[in-house]
Amino acid sequence: MLRIRHEVDGRPAVLVAEDVDRPEPGPGEVLIRALAIGVTLPAVRKLRDAEEPVTLGGEVAGEIAALGDGVVSLAVGDRVTGLCFADAYAEFAVLNTAMVSRIPDGAGDVEAVALVRSGMVARGAYEAAHVQPGESVLVTAAASGVGTLAVQYAKAGVAGRVVAAVGSPDKADFVRDLGADEVVLYEDADWGAAYDVILDGVGGDLLGPAVRALGTGGRLVAFSSGGGTVEAYELLVRGASVIGFQMRAIAVGKPELYDRRLRELWQMYEAGTLRVAVHEEIPLAEAARAHTLIEQRRNLGKVVLVPPHRPTALPFRA
Repeated sequence: MLRIRHEVDGRPAVLVAEDVDRPEPGPGEVLIRALAIGVTLPAVRKLRDAEEPVTLGGEVAGEIAALGDGVVSLAVGDRVTGLCFADAYAEFAVLNTAMVSRIPDGAGDVEAVALVRSGMVARGAYEAAHVQPGESVLVTAAASGVGTLAVQYAKAGVAGRVVAAVGSPDKADFVRDLGADEVVLYEDADWGAAYDVILDGVGGDLLGPAVRALGTGGRLVAFSSGGGTVEAYELLVRGASVIGFQMRAIAVGKPELYDRRLRELWQMYEAGTLRVAVHEEIPLAEAARAHTLIEQRRNLGKVVLVPPHRPTALPFRA
């Protein structure tokens, strides 16, 4: 089967295509015949900063090809999606059943990859902010896979005004079409308001300006892998707070809540309240191009890798 491997041989690091044997699932695991693989900013950042080769994790959707010992809740042929923490960039991937959920009938594999993880993170970040009726919400990385859904969650909720923050003006119409009332650029000296809530998917150098854009009693929910430093004084003078959010904490620590939110996510999608935005479906062998696209922040929505055993053309778009 085709697999993409990360190789460090000087700088920059490279992604290498190789032909390897199909893996076998262990106890409590399933083998997925991958039909769509989601590329995430955390995965791109992990490779960019690595000094040693790292495994390529990611979101995978497809059909169960084999079951490991002890797996009774799933069957060969089931259509599922989930997180794979090692060797996700491959025609076949092994997933722990705790990280797997079924894809509803009528939904596509690319839709599932674009919706499930990103939607669960967007919903979790929004819920963590405890948005009150009429409050203003700013979403950074608004054109990303998570950001596109965070904008829609905020718009469908009780927020009074939803503002999308993006890196370039050519993304403005795209995020407005998702429901953003206003658009600001990161480079703007004034982001236009003292926001009640900021959902930050960027971090790093942007975290400071984001905190300074909070209003009195404002809350910033940090859910990116970009790190960053917050000056305590900036929080003190605003009576503001920063809240960290990670999806794994919900999936592992509160599985019933995770399952309920997952059901609600698909219900919102089926009702048309949420739309998935897919920037491009890229052949798996061209994974390096997908990483470059995200690294340069040129994507409008989700970037998806397509293994060679399925066609690239799909009948839907956001």
